[in-house]
Amino acid sequence: MKIVITAGGTGGHIFPALAVIDKIKEKDKNAKILYIGTTDRMEKDIIPKEGIDYVGIKMMGLDRKHIFKNIDVMKTYFRACKQAKDELMKFKPDIVIGFGGYISAPVIYSASKLKIKTIIHEQNSIPGVSNKFLSRYVDKVLVSFEESINDFPKNITIYTGNPRSEQIKDIKKVSKTSLGFKKDKDLVIIVMGSLGSLTMTNKLKEVLPQFKNKDYQVLLITGNNYYDQYKDIKLSDNVKVVPFMNDLIGLMKDATLIVTRSGASTISEITTIGLPAIMVPSPYVTNNHQYINAKSLEDDGACIILTEDNFNKISLIELLDKTIKDKEKLSCMKKALLKRKVPNSASRIYEEITKLVRDE
Repeated sequence: MKIVITAGGTGGHIFPALAVIDKIKEKDKNAKILYIGTTDRMEKDIIPKEGIDYVGIKMMGLDRKHIFKNIDVMKTYFRACKQAKDELMKFKPDIVIGFGGYISAPVIYSASKLKIKTIIHEQNSIPGVSNKFLSRYVDKVLVSFEESINDFPKNITIYTGNPRSEQIKDIKKVSKTSLGFKKDKDLVIIVMGSLGSLTMTNKLKEVLPQFKNKDYQVLLITGNNYYDQYKDIKLSDNVKVVPFMNDLIGLMKDATLIVTRSGASTISEITTIGLPAIMVPSPYVTNNHQYINAKSLEDDGACIILTEDNFNKISLIELLDKTIKDKEKLSCMKKALLKRKVPNSASRIYEEITKLVRDE
């Protein structure tokens, strides 16, 4: 098969795309893959390092605050459609698959106009603008949340889960003792996205001293941009602060609880691992989709939501103290999370790709 993958902007779009690429390579050694992303977002660095052929196309997202700036956005979109069409005609793919981000709009739309078979995958519980628009043009829509089926044409929408989950389940556990933590004490991981958050950094700086004398241990992952802001804080022996951690998924498998945002990748991680979570949805995302993601889990008893507005040194510590002690609550959360996992999501997506290519 010859396959074009398109996704961009954030890890929530890019890493599921990479998971499917890995599955395609595993199943079809002769598959040829071209990745089309943007010229200025993180995929332009990540994808070529993976040894995947890459084409960058300039594209901009809609500006919801300054409507008149969208005139430039539309001009860029039409230019992107023309370039995408040229690249597709040159590569001649059997199928084009989009995983979200605004770059997927011109690529998938152009593919549909060229009568190339198309699939989109939605990671969040609330569809992104690009995927909502594209759902009118594609052959299949694949979703990570069962609830999302109602947001797309039902006759072409299939629940597959998030393909990232299939990679996560194969990652080996990393012992908390490797970071100097005690084996017999609970570990709480706090991480507010891979890049961190300025708002949450200011709040967490006040939280850290409150962990002194607690019977549990805490690892705070700050994000590279905010690590220096913690250098003057005196830490107790049960607290460690790091800017980034390559083996985070492995460490999550040896943790008791995580305090985190509720993006699509994080949801996939905790449901696959069964790691109870206090979720602090980012209020700065489109359609407040992180809150909707978390609410879907909370309604099933799979997580606890603490909104950013209500997050402070008192509310977090009280919630942590209460939750860590309640082993029955933690066990119920773990069971509820594991009920949601789809351990073969990437395989399911590969099956849908091959069925479409073969006209099955």
